[in-house]
Amino acid sequence: MTNQHVSQLQSEIAAVDNFRSTRVFEDESPGEGSQRYPNQEVTQSRQRPNRERQPPEEEQRPREDAEEEPKRDRYSNSSFTRPDTSNAAPIGRNLDAFRNSFREACQNLGLAVTLDSLDSFGAEDTQNLILDLISALRALPDMRRLPSANGRKNLLSDLLRLNVLISSDDFEVEQFKSLLNAVLNKQSDNIIWDQLYATVRESTPPPSALPVLDQTPFLHTTSSLVNSSEHRSNFDGILKEELGPIYIGVPGFHDAFFGQMEGLRDTAATVYAKCKGGPEPLFKEDNGWKHWPVNAKEKDVLEWLRGQVRLLHDLAVEAGLPRVTTRTILAQPNQPLRGSKADRKLDVGFVQRTDGNTNYSWSDVMVLGELKSNAKADTASRTWHDLGRYAREVLTAQDTRLFALGFSLCGSIMRLWAFDRVGVIASSPFDINEDGQQFVLSMLGFLHMDHTRLGFDPTILTSSDGRRYIQIVRDGQSERLVIDKLVRRAQCVAGRATTCWKAHREGDEADIPLVIKDSWQYPERDEEGELLREAAAKGVVNVARYYYHETVRVDGRIDNIRDNIRRGLDVRKAANYRPTHSERSPSASTADTVRTGRPTNTVGRKRSSSHAGAGQPASKRTCSSSPSKFANLDVPNRVHRRVVVRDYGTAIYKARSPISMLSALESCIEGYKSLHMKAGLLQGDISTGNLILNQEENPSWPAFLIDLDLAIREQREGPSGARAKTGTRAFMAIGLLLGERHSFMHDLESFFWVILWICIHYDGSNGSRVVPRFEKWNYADMEELAGMKLGVVAKESIFLKVATDNFTSHYEALIPWVNRLRKEVFPLDKPWEKEDLRLYDRFQTVLSQAQRDPSIQ
Repeated sequence: MTNQHVSQLQSEIAAVDNFRSTRVFEDESPGEGSQRYPNQEVTQSRQRPNRERQPPEEEQRPREDAEEEPKRDRYSNSSFTRPDTSNAAPIGRNLDAFRNSFREACQNLGLAVTLDSLDSFGAEDTQNLILDLISALRALPDMRRLPSANGRKNLLSDLLRLNVLISSDDFEVEQFKSLLNAVLNKQSDNIIWDQLYATVRESTPPPSALPVLDQTPFLHTTSSLVNSSEHRSNFDGILKEELGPIYIGVPGFHDAFFGQMEGLRDTAATVYAKCKGGPEPLFKEDNGWKHWPVNAKEKDVLEWLRGQVRLLHDLAVEAGLPRVTTRTILAQPNQPLRGSKADRKLDVGFVQRTDGNTNYSWSDVMVLGELKSNAKADTASRTWHDLGRYAREVLTAQDTRLFALGFSLCGSIMRLWAFDRVGVIASSPFDINEDGQQFVLSMLGFLHMDHTRLGFDPTILTSSDGRRYIQIVRDGQSERLVIDKLVRRAQCVAGRATTCWKAHREGDEADIPLVIKDSWQYPERDEEGELLREAAAKGVVNVARYYYHETVRVDGRIDNIRDNIRRGLDVRKAANYRPTHSERSPSASTADTVRTGRPTNTVGRKRSSSHAGAGQPASKRTCSSSPSKFANLDVPNRVHRRVVVRDYGTAIYKARSPISMLSALESCIEGYKSLHMKAGLLQGDISTGNLILNQEENPSWPAFLIDLDLAIREQREGPSGARAKTGTRAFMAIGLLLGERHSFMHDLESFFWVILWICIHYDGSNGSRVVPRFEKWNYADMEELAGMKLGVVAKESIFLKVATDNFTSHYEALIPWVNRLRKEVFPLDKPWEKEDLRLYDRFQTVLSQAQRDPSIQ
């Protein structure tokens, strides 16, 4: 990590608040992760810091000195007034292990056990000593509760930030001597807290806003979660980030989604009139709906709503609408729906009727619903995000679903919702006991909507024999591509939402397997199909081969969110619209970018850091056939693109043996190298799902790379102009997490994280598992995750302990080989500083030699 980069980090790194220990000596058994100093033997007798609250003992300093005036010594350099720590648990013996460590190091060097001896330590040993100190301090029981010195979440966040500083070339031990002096001399808790806050205050300045980077920023989405239990305590924060701004009160919502349903408005008016008529009307202007539960308790509202929808349906049939026999209202709030990773229940909704079977799954849900007894919950973000969780389940379970509609009923306040690949929009609220006709129209609309209006893809067709297919025109000839099975469906609401199906061309006697890939891309990004065609033309190997691509059209118009899915609705007119930080001109996002070209020889090239710098009715809308890259950037948009490749396989983590996995990884690196050297492209999203193994011996490559959605040209002048890009953070390089400009070296590092992840989480035919320590990688923010990863690879003894404790039995024989890869990818036990094309060969050599190891089967 260069001085320039670390200096930049001091002003860029955002607050971190949920950091768990990344250094083994905090997580593992006593003595097994300790830092080594010159000639020091680490023994089992070395004690780890005690995490438990210690009651005062005779040998501990009494609490009555807690208010003692801090004593200034010759190392003191701060008069910072720290937050109150009088209620913190006694430090007691929690720092004794560190003191013992320091004493042993001094004795082994023949030095006096004093702070002055620190000047005789080597630079690396001094850094290790300070890291040990910060590790011991982070283990104190109140670190998450005590306030930050610099406006972060807590004091623990400040200490995490120190890890990056201490590991950098900008490290200055003088900044820590006052704190060291207080700890080593067993000064009072009050003085230790004083010196700790003063050190943190001086070394970690308050976080500032991130500058504009010369690369597209990363967006954290739920589709990037790997080997996670998706527990709500972690999951909800990522979903919130994925959904982004939720726009409510969007004018024209009802007309956009219900206005084109033939006869619906007239029928709804007729049914509403019937409800108000007769001697005992169902609806009265002054009282609202008959039998409406006054307290709006969930059970009572569900019973009322179920009966009301049936009644409205029958009245609509009398008024001329067809009878609905395949859709009904769901009212089973206590019964989880089948098909989700975590048990999730739906309060209410409309489902596809299945012959009286009430054991519904998420694939049966046509319309989402959420009930709250309190009308104030209508404007509560919790209600909105509850619906977001349901939408994610529906959009995941139904592989041709493009968007999902829903409604919320909070007390008697109803609001309608739409969830798509850009995010969430909602109607204005209305009181069903005041606007009875709107309620009738909404319920009848949800009952009678066809599949296209409900959000299903009209370009995925079904033949008379039940087979699904798409129709394309390739080389002037019409082709029918028959879908054989779903291969992959990204689990998310907003984002690329990639879906892949295995398919074949109807009439193809060779029965060559094809893969159809649909995704929702920012229009500013290069088309993946064009990049694949370019790669094939340049002779790239071990990358999925191009067959066909298109921008999907519906009724002759480009299928995008803004004009087609949202029917031209303008979120800028929403009741809560506020321009977001990203809504600025493209020129602003490319200011001060670094112009770099690819030299003929990149051996020794230094890494570069990033630098600062109501709509019309559907029938009257028009849509450009080739949208401008930067048109209307203040309104988010995504375009539906389709790519077909003629290579099929299974994800690398499903390899049947370690040898098979290693061989596939070697081939995929060759594919990445070929893409880089022959086409000048960096794939940009190396992950377990994008490295493919051919275990069926079909005509595809033995192993190959897929997914150029996030690919970038090495010779580029700035970002694409897209708002954000998604990626799997568990596999991202440390430098990328910290905002560095994307290099092929980062992607090679990602290959290392992939093999590490596979060895920890997969066990051949026994499937996969969730490992709590590494599950956190899904949820940490980018700077926090960088620290966690650095803690795994920064020292060989630490890495070997992590691997020994966490590799599955299926892959434990690979431990020495993965460690060799670590040494190649992280020279000198830290991230690379200069680009080196020779890393390709060194990486592949290790993999090749590992395959010849007789201990690996």
